[in-house]
Amino acid sequence: MLTSRQNLVLKTIVEEFVATALPVGSRVLSKKENLEFSAATIRNEMADLEEFGFIEKTHTSSGRIPSHKGYRYYVDYLVDKEAEGEIPETLKFNALVTQKQIARETAVKEAMKILANLTNYTSILLGPSRENNVVQKIQFVPLSETQAVLILITSSGHVENVTTTLPEGVNIELMENIIKALDKLLAGVRVVDVESKLAEGFEYQLYEYISYKEEILYAMLKLLAQSMGNSTYMLSGKSNILKQPEFSNLDEVSTIYEMIEEDQIIKVIDDTAQETGLTVRIGTENAIKAMDNCTLITVPYQINEHEQGKIALLGPTRMEYQRIIPLLEYVAKIMSDLYK
Repeated sequence: MLTSRQNLVLKTIVEEFVATALPVGSRVLSKKENLEFSAATIRNEMADLEEFGFIEKTHTSSGRIPSHKGYRYYVDYLVDKEAEGEIPETLKFNALVTQKQIARETAVKEAMKILANLTNYTSILLGPSRENNVVQKIQFVPLSETQAVLILITSSGHVENVTTTLPEGVNIELMENIIKALDKLLAGVRVVDVESKLAEGFEYQLYEYISYKEEILYAMLKLLAQSMGNSTYMLSGKSNILKQPEFSNLDEVSTIYEMIEEDQIIKVIDDTAQETGLTVRIGTENAIKAMDNCTLITVPYQINEHEQGKIALLGPTRMEYQRIIPLLEYVAKIMSDLYK
């Protein structure tokens, strides 16, 4: 552990570099009101911090920047946890909780967009596995005498729709009755079990509608194919990477974009599955070469009693940790509230 004076000097260096993206010298530090030490003392403390590996010299300046080890120490010991209660951006998220159940997915997308815009980083959501979703509602919307839209809404708020051709000479009122019967039959059934439940239903509960079996089964199977997937994945603010001075090198940006496009970022987030609470992975801790100069902060949110999702922010190691950590935890709470 560092001395209290070294803690203060390191904290100031990190926060100055986060704010300016410029190497920090002893002259800059000597002008800080919170460092009431002589310039010589500050230089000595900086020399010790460099020797310990918490700060490092760049090739282009006589100043110092935090190392990955310095950022890790800052996150673990120097971020002010007491500041978490006051987050001025929370009003932008609070209204999302009042969204109706059917609009949950829209609210989640909007939350990710707001998070990316507020931070200027890339926001990522890894949601629930859709194969565990439960059917909540099936709706039927006629478009014409020959076409209608079939809508499937799941317990997670996911909505899928498919346009289907109606049997020739169909009675619209009869079709509405069929959908009502399907809604009653499938409500509370897991999405993965819908196909077998339909086959059973037409043999018993839906026997009177057997002449429409093929059309309805085909439409339902198309809906299931659309709604099935390993997990919900949303990403917002990918271009924010370009706004960071660390990523002015096009080759480096291209590598990060490729890592995102190939969904490697999902694997990194999945790697935190065994960890509880907020996780901060700095630089090489992410185990992907493209992320050597990146930080990924991940926090879980509660979907139901047995399932969690994760939200994450991807940005440079020069991330505004003091502000971002409590904000991300607050957004996770908003996400959990959306699923109540």
